[in-house]
Amino acid sequence: MKAKVGDRIVIKGHHVGEHERDREVLEFRHENGEPPHLVRSGDTGHEDLVLPGPEASVVDYEHE
Repeated sequence: MKAKVGDRIVIKGHHVGEHERDREVLEFRHENGEPPHLVRSGDTGHEDLVLPGPEASVVDYEHE
């Protein structure tokens, strides 16, 4: 899953009623955009490294 700075990683909930999680990509560790990505949570502002799984998708923020 490739991303660029400013993109959003949206992670779907695992259980019924669980909300999607929206993360802004702040930087990536590999020049080609591959994970892990440093992201900031849209609701709490918490920053963390993430290795997106199959339940995640990248949204090109520039074209929303």
